[in-house]
Amino acid sequence: MIVGKGIKAIALLIGLFLVVGLVKGTEPENMEGHSIANEDGAPVHEKFDAGKFMFDHISDSYDWHILDVGKTKISLPLPIILYSKHKGIVVFMSSKFHHGQAEYKGFQIAQEGENEGKIVETLADGTKVLPFDISITKNIAALFFSIFLLLWVFISVARSYQRRPNEAPKGLQSWLEPIIIFVRDEIAKPSIGEKHYERFMPYLLSVFFFIWINNLLGLVPILPGGANVTGNIAVTMVLALFTFIITTINGNKNYWKHIVNTPGVPIWLKVPPLPILPVVEVVGIFTKPFILMVRLFANITAGHIIGLGFLSLIFLFGEMQIYLGYGVSVVSVLFIVFMTFLELLVAFIQAYVFTFLSALYFGMALEEHH
Repeated sequence: MIVGKGIKAIALLIGLFLVVGLVKGTEPENMEGHSIANEDGAPVHEKFDAGKFMFDHISDSYDWHILDVGKTKISLPLPIILYSKHKGIVVFMSSKFHHGQAEYKGFQIAQEGENEGKIVETLADGTKVLPFDISITKNIAALFFSIFLLLWVFISVARSYQRRPNEAPKGLQSWLEPIIIFVRDEIAKPSIGEKHYERFMPYLLSVFFFIWINNLLGLVPILPGGANVTGNIAVTMVLALFTFIITTINGNKNYWKHIVNTPGVPIWLKVPPLPILPVVEVVGIFTKPFILMVRLFANITAGHIIGLGFLSLIFLFGEMQIYLGYGVSVVSVLFIVFMTFLELLVAFIQAYVFTFLSALYFGMALEEHH
């Protein structure tokens, strides 16, 4: 019963966020290459920039890069949605920017300065300003895709339970049910308690599967994978904010009493001029979700950077000596394969840790006086 209810709740929660789909297309690169020219016009090979290579792959973008064919970049253009004080609402596809090298209707992607990577508007007097940007970037498109995937999976499984009540699970049911029971029996019940755990199950299941699926999709190198959703601090911040709000709203009087007037502590540590303990406890209210945010962001980002770092070694050594690059490539590929398998484990562990800590915070907020 709890499995069926949990799946329906997840489907309902995720369905609220499903608003838009993806648009597919490609655009050839005509203004950017792999070499530059000197003053005499002779081509000069541009050195490989490992830092730029890594951060370009883990950062967000206005199109979804697929592959390069020579000097031609093939990518999925995404909708650009801007609000300008001078032009109102402006909507067009990111292919109009020609991978950031062209201007369209006075808008362009800044290539340097404090607004690098952002869309800026050039006014008639040459002044550059930032419009209000609600574009569908790569991470947002990947976010919608993962939501659609989760929605499809859980609605399908929920319907299977309705069609086949009290029967042995099969198909997707047999894959999901052990994981749902694991979250219930190994995370929710021990952390929150038998009395209150059920009302938190929809959120715990939602956040667990959301993080896990997006972690796995981030390891897929081709469309619709490759986006760094859970390695985006804005995403992890929102997830941590949800946990913070739920914890704060559900905190009972015993929880707040331990924060402002901890029992068994000398009075001089709880009142002015040295109210050390209440200050520490209040700070702890905000550091807990902060830790959730940074832990997930840092672990996922670090995993991507390590893999890209090993890949960069091939090109760095190849610039020194082509045969040295071939030799290093064997070691690098082996390490990349090893790291990928390790990341499969990390994808699950990070989903587990975030869910477990969230449940632990809920249990602390609901703990009864002994």
